Order: sequence, then C-alpha cells, then structure tokens
Amino acid sequence: MEDALVVGRILRPHGLRGELSVEVRTDDPGQRFAVGSVLGTDPPGAGPLTVESTRWHSGRLLVSFAGVADRTDAEPLRGTWLTVDAAQVAPSPDPDEFHDHELTGLTVVTVAGELVGTVTDVRHHGQSLLAVAPAAGTSRRAEVLVPFVAAIAVEVDLVTGRLVIDPPPGLLDLGQGGAGEAGRGGSQ
Repeated sequence: MEDALVVGRILRPHGLRGELSVEVRTDDPGQRFAVGSVLGTDPPGAGPLTVESTRWHSGRLLVSFAGVADRTDAEPLRGTWLTVDAAQVAPSPDPDEFHDHELTGLTVVTVAGELVGTVTDVRHHGQSLLAVAPAAGTSRRAEVLVPFVAAIAVEVDLVTGRLVIDPPPGLLDLGQGGAGEAGRGGSQ
C-alpha cells in the first residue's frame, strides 16, 4: 500500500442486496466513488473493487461493487481499506492546501532552524495534526503532534521537502523524554 492513498474504509453491509456502508476518507467522494471507478484494497486479496452505484443514506455513503450481489458476498469485505494510486491524485490548485501524502515524509524544522523530525502521518481529529517522529540526535524520544494550522505551520516547501513550524511554548516539550513520560500514554 506504499503508493496507495486511502479513500475509504468499508464498515459493514447495509441490507440484503450487497450494499456496503463506507467511511469516507477523501475530500472528493464524488470523484473517488464515481460509477466505474476501480479501487484498490488493503488487504489486496479483497479487490480490486469496481463501483456500480453509490447513494447517501443517513449521512453515510452506501456503495455497491461489481460482483457483490448480496449480504453474504458483502460480509467478508468488512474492515477493508479502499485505495487509489497516488499518481491519480493531482496536486491542489490552492497553494495553501495539501494532500496528506504530500506532507508525509517532510523534514520539520522550527523558524529558528532547529531540526524537529519527520512527518510520519496526518491525523484528522477535529483538526489536522501532523505526527512528527523525532530526528536522530535530538532530545525528543516521542512523537509530537503538531496542529497543521497557518499560525504554526508557517511554510510548506514540497520541492525541498521541508516544513517550517513556529511552535507555541511547550508544544515540542511534549516529545521530551524524562520523568513522568511513561504515565502519559498515547492520548493527547
């Protein structure tokens, strides 16, 4: 799934005719789930899947795939991730908007030039958060979650692979090792 981008996840069958409830993970479901679209899957053995029809029902996208005729065919697809090839996704025309895959792998530095680490993931929990793994040789031992907002992420340079942040006081201290670190757990 290295060059694949997740666009959705199959949640569960809906009804008896093979429709599946899909958790949408794309900002363009109309294009990604258009009739005739072929989606990759993770696990790979579940697909590829070709979209036959879609409809919205109670705020959830329902999708029918070719070859999935009933609930019995649909049930094994529960939990399957739906993907597209990253090459199929054009860059955003807005210079201030980025796709998650464009941000992953960027080197993160502060406005003062301090190396922070590398973006390993973009998480969407109310707001977008950049998961930044600490750089080798720094005092940080844990991942830091950096809000992806203009006031903090002041420069994104995809050409050089660099993201400059202006972190508020204490933000980067969350990734410091030391006393009390073990009691924090993974929730922030």
